[in-house]
Formats: sequence, structure tokens, C-alpha cells
Amino acid sequence: MSTEAPSVNISREATWKAHGYHARKPQPHHLEMEDYFAGPRDMARHSKLPFFMRLHGSVLPKMLLPLFFIGGWATAITLISKFTRADLGINSLLLTVLGFVVGLALSFRSSTAYERYNDGRKYWSQLMLTSRNMARLIWVHVEERHSESEELGKRDLLEKLSAINLLNAFAVALKHRLRFEPAAEYPDLEPLIAHLDLMAGTADQVALRKKKQTPWKSAGEYLGISFAESNPRKLIKRANDNLGNPPLEVLTYLSSYMEHVMQDKLMTVPVHQTWAFNNLSSLADVLTGCERVLNTPLPIAYTISISQITWAYVLVLPFQLYHYLDWVTIPGTMLAAYIILGLSKIGTEIENPFGNDVNDLPLDEYCRELAADIDVMTSAPAPRIEDWVYAANNRVLHPLSVTGFAGWQHRSLEEIREALRAKATTSVKSIHADRSETPLAEPKIATV
Repeated sequence: MSTEAPSVNISREATWKAHGYHARKPQPHHLEMEDYFAGPRDMARHSKLPFFMRLHGSVLPKMLLPLFFIGGWATAITLISKFTRADLGINSLLLTVLGFVVGLALSFRSSTAYERYNDGRKYWSQLMLTSRNMARLIWVHVEERHSESEELGKRDLLEKLSAINLLNAFAVALKHRLRFEPAAEYPDLEPLIAHLDLMAGTADQVALRKKKQTPWKSAGEYLGISFAESNPRKLIKRANDNLGNPPLEVLTYLSSYMEHVMQDKLMTVPVHQTWAFNNLSSLADVLTGCERVLNTPLPIAYTISISQITWAYVLVLPFQLYHYLDWVTIPGTMLAAYIILGLSKIGTEIENPFGNDVNDLPLDEYCRELAADIDVMTSAPAPRIEDWVYAANNRVLHPLSVTGFAGWQHRSLEEIREALRAKATTSVKSIHADRSETPLAEPKIATV
């Protein structure tokens, strides 16, 4: 027995681990501690806790250090005012004036961040729609020449599957591009593009592997410490090779397939050809739109100004609250800081909806869903009309009649028209009965 395959698998697994990927474990029924800080959030999970008690998805972990700092600041102001002659309290008029400005700044920050988040979701919805349409177009409307020869028919079938797999490759490649992961050896991408001549595939893969983070750096990222956050484009900046644009290159291969089927007259209907190239254009629009969302953040001047405004407001709070709250100034300032800085932190987190934060879009789940849909569609040959229209249990006039297609085929055209009118009358009566909640007499079922 050959031992070559196991050695290849071991080498590939080691490569995947070098990129930070590991074998997928069975999903537990409960969240592990590390899952509270890792994302994106699994939409299939359900928590029965009230929202105000949930930690997973909350910005509270990243608010701990700012809250400790604000608490210490408020404590210092309160102690100085309480036990020295220096009364640091000021009039609360400033609180009112600055509060209006802070409210406008946070409203602008939240609305622009969510707009980008929503745009990202729309582009991925468009990707799912277009990919499903393209897969169905190829699977149903590209001819398989089984009638000419068995070998030719099998070749056409395998070509169709290869082209449909490129739709999965486009989605996965786009996901990695949006996350600044330029390598070609990722476990979900490598099997889909290994046979393609992509620029990223010819680059030095060792230089594109992520280095293992130290525990201190990981903890700093979880806590939102800016000095611990790495440049997300670090791997791309350090690369000495041209990494290309994998999603765009995949579309080029898909275009070559469509050219092939048209040259071989496997897709002869003009509207189908137009539809195919419109779908390719739509996928290119998705790529460009996602890059626009990713590479056009809120202008840095706005980001700096809003951050300065919110922090200035929070730092001035103890001076304005002391005359009214005394010792309660400390928890009151921390509560106000959590609200104000928390809203600002949420805006910062969802500004880039394609990352790995808990509240980012679950791109991995979208890619798996698309792959599953395509697998279901290709699990059976493209349906022919005789496979389902002429079936005995095709009740063409349901719910008026339980008679199948063959039974109505033997009726006259006048009888079919009369039955259709009766069906329409029954449907209208059913609607009125539902609205009035009045029981309707059971319709008379037509049978053969």
C-alpha cells in the first residue's frame, strides 16, 4: 500500500496550521471562553439570556481598560474636591452644550458605520443571487452531448462542474482578499484554485503565512489596546511578489468557459448568452463594490475629531457632576463613559464588515451556504419536462382537483377552462372567508 497520500495530507495540514487554520472540531452546544472574543458570530447559535446580560458580541471586553481609566480619573477629581480646599466642580452648563455636540458626532459615526455594514451585506447578497443564477444557467442550459458519444457527454459534464466550482472559488477568494489574506494555501481556497495559474499561487507562500501571536498581543487585541493591533495589510506590504487579484482572475477563467461553450455551440440561445455575461459583469460589480467599502473608510479627520470630542466630554464629566452627585460622581461618570465610548467603539468595529470581529459579516457561513446550494443543485441531472410535468402526482388544478396530469389530459379543452373558472371562484371565496372568519362550505372536488 502506498504511503504517499498520507504524507501529502500531513504536509498540507502543517501548511494550514502555519496560516492559523486548524481541523474543524464538532461544534459544542455551549460557547467556549475564547469564542466570546472570536468572530464572526455563529448565526445558528441561540441564547436564551436577555440581551443586556449577553457578553458574546458585546463591546464590553474592549471597554474594560477605558472604564478603569475613567473610574480612576473620576475618583481622583472627587477625592481632590472632597478632601482639599480646591473645589474642582464647575457649572453644568458646559455639560448641556457639549452633550448636544457629542450626540451629533455619535449619530454621524453610527449612521456612517452601519451604512458601510449594510452595503457589505448587500454586495454579498448580490454575490449569492448572481452565483446561484449562474450555476443554474450552466447546469440547465449548457448542453451535454451524451447522444453523440459517451466520452463527449462525460467531458461536457465535467467541464460544467469545473465551471460551477469557479463560483465557489470566486466567493472564497473574495473573502480572503477582503480580509487581507493574500496566500493561496488556505484550506478552503487551495482545493478550488490549485489547478489555476493565479499570481498569488506563484508567490512565495512561506512569506505570506501569519506568524503566531504571543499571548500578550492576543490579550491586547481582545482588550482593544491600539498599540497591540497589527496592520491588517502587513502581509501584503511585506510581499516581494505580485499577488494579483485572485477573484478577478477567477472571473477570467469563468469567462473563458463561457466563450468555449458558445464556440462549441453548447449554448445557442442568445438570451442565455446575454444572461451569462450579465452575471459575470454583476460578479465584477460585487468585487469592485466590496473593495470600495473596504478601502474607503470614514475620512481620518472625522474619526480623529469624533474621538477627541467624546473623550473630552467624558473627561470633563466629573467636574460637572461633583456638585450634584458627590460620591456618586464616580459610578455616574463610568456609566456615562460606557454609553458614550461604547457607541463610538461599535461604530469603529462595524466600519469594516468583512473582518473577524464578532459583529462582522459571517463570510465563511455565506461561502459554505453557496457551496451547499450548488451541491444540492448538481446532485441530480438537469430536470427534463417529462420528468415532472407528466408525473401521476402532478395535481395541476390543486386544490380544486386531486386528478393528475394524465387525467386532465383526457378531458376536453372546455372542461379544463370551466375547471379553471371554478378554481378562481373557489379561491376568491376562500379569501373572503378568511377575512370574515366565516366558515366556507367545502368545495366540490372534481375527479375523473
